[in-house]
Amino acid sequence: MLNVGLSKKKYVFIGLVIGILIVCFFAIFRMNSSSHAPVPVVFTQGDERYEKVSLTFNISWGDEKVHDILSVLTEHDVTATFFLSGEWAEKHPDIVEKIADNKHEIGMLGYRYKSYVEQEIEDVRQDLYLAQETFQKLNYDDITLLRAPSGHLNEEVVEIAKNIGFTVVHWNVNPNDWENPGTEEIVQQTIENTSNGDIILLHASDVAKQTATALNIIIPELKKKGLHLVTISELMNQAEVEAELIQ
Repeated sequence: MLNVGLSKKKYVFIGLVIGILIVCFFAIFRMNSSSHAPVPVVFTQGDERYEKVSLTFNISWGDEKVHDILSVLTEHDVTATFFLSGEWAEKHPDIVEKIADNKHEIGMLGYRYKSYVEQEIEDVRQDLYLAQETFQKLNYDDITLLRAPSGHLNEEVVEIAKNIGFTVVHWNVNPNDWENPGTEEIVQQTIENTSNGDIILLHASDVAKQTATALNIIIPELKKKGLHLVTISELMNQAEVEAELIQ
């Protein structure tokens, strides 16, 4: 009788151990599944192994300063990426054409320049579709790069943009040229903080009164550092690009 009792206790113990192992297995499985779920990402930097950087310009209003910037880029034989709001592009199709004719890359800055994190998500979706439709009417059907107004993002916004077909582009060097802190300050902040793979945020709206002058110094200085200035698409196409989630 003693042996039978011990056997029963042994089987009960084994059963409990097996049950605990099964519960642990499924808990670990769920954790691993969750950790490997796809997470929307934002392109903020290229591959640091290569001496390539991108100049990018945002435009949401004005029609004067952009011409000075385009002249400087042409003088230094540099191509850049311009992020344009749909509302601005609609009003200045001739300038959009000039940007494209100068072989610069065009990305979208939404339609209205209004923070995406301060809007209802459906309003964001409609803004993206309206921007896309606006550029298509201007015969720019293949634009896939998107920068959020003011750079304001969250995962929900990025997921919607990705589902529509956009690649969201941020930056990692920002001299705050729109504040007009002085040409020397813009140059210093840009040169000191730019290295392989970086994306530089500048502005070509009329608020940026010192940017064109600063560019005349920035571009030669970047070249002296051995950096090649390329478009965002070229930076992205570089082998094993690095993308980071914007928190």
